[in-house]
This record gives sequence, C-alpha cells and structure tokens, in this order.
Amino acid sequence: MSRLLHAFNQALIRKPLVTQCATSVVLFGTGDILAQQAFEKKGANHDWMRTARLSFYGGAIFGPVITKWLQFLNRMQFTSPTKAVAYKVYLDQFVFTPGVVAMFFGSLTLLEGKSVNDAKERISEAYVPTLLRNWGVFIPTQIVNFAVVPHHLRFITIGVVSLFWNAYLSAVNAAKQLEIAVEHAHEHPVEKEID
Repeated sequence: MSRLLHAFNQALIRKPLVTQCATSVVLFGTGDILAQQAFEKKGANHDWMRTARLSFYGGAIFGPVITKWLQFLNRMQFTSPTKAVAYKVYLDQFVFTPGVVAMFFGSLTLLEGKSVNDAKERISEAYVPTLLRNWGVFIPTQIVNFAVVPHHLRFITIGVVSLFWNAYLSAVNAAKQLEIAVEHAHEHPVEKEID
C-alpha cells in the first residue's frame, strides 16, 4: 500500500494534470455509484450511462479546471500564512466555486442530450441551494487544506471530501432531471390515437 501511495504522490508531482484528471474520473464515478446505490437505492436498476457522464465530466471537464486553478492559487505569494489561507479560501469559494457549480449542472444537462434552455432551467433551480451547501462543506475543508496540506496533495484532500460531495451532487442532479421530466410530461401529454 505504501508503494502505491508513493507512486501516486510522485505522479501528482511529475504529471499533475493527467493524474488529477484520472483521479477525478474515479472520484466522480464512485460518487455517482454511491449516490445511486446508498442514497437512491437503485440496486440492479443502476443507471450506468449517468455514471459514465459523471465520470467523463470529472476527467474531461472538472479535472483540468481544478488542476489549473490549484496551480494558479499555489503560485500566489502573500506576506503571511494567515493572509494566504484567507485569500485562497476567499478566491476558491467566492470567485471559482460559483462558476464551477453552474458548470456542473450545465455540463451534465448538455451531456444528457438536453438543450441549453434545459441547462439554464436546471442551473436556476439547483444553483443557490447547492452553492450554499458547498460553502458549508468546503469553506472549512479549504481552510484546513490551504493551512496544513502540502500544495501537491491539496487535490487529494478535495478529492476525499468530494467523494461524498459528488454523491450529493449526483443525487441533486438526478432529482432535478426527474422534476424537469415530470413537468415536461405534464406540459406535453402524449395524446392517444383513436382507432
């Protein structure tokens, strides 16, 4: 196990983008499996396409964005460690995260094959409650992360917390998708043909 952790640590240092993207695939996919099995109790009715979409989002969209963002924050210089933590948490949670929450719901809606208007609707319904819950989870996480975790391991801290956060996001996204489908069915009922 220690060899695996050492190899992973070295990969984070040598190839952060590839390593963090691959890790995001696993974390987002696992988060969705957790959401479907532990929270939604889907059992054999697991939606593997949903898991694939979330895994793709994690590796192809979120992974590169978070990698570059953390690299940007790591390059910033401050006059004291306290200022560094305060500014980095502020930038992360109040500049970066609002866009990432919108990006999540918008991207997933489009990956489901829905329209831009559907994406706007899902964002408008899920954005504020999700952002508020995010702050409750990630402001304390990022304070600890930026204060004590070495910069090349910060992604791992985010990843561990994100495993459960991704399960939550997946469940919220699925619930909003179902609400929209039900509303659409009520607005456009299927008319029966009369013989």
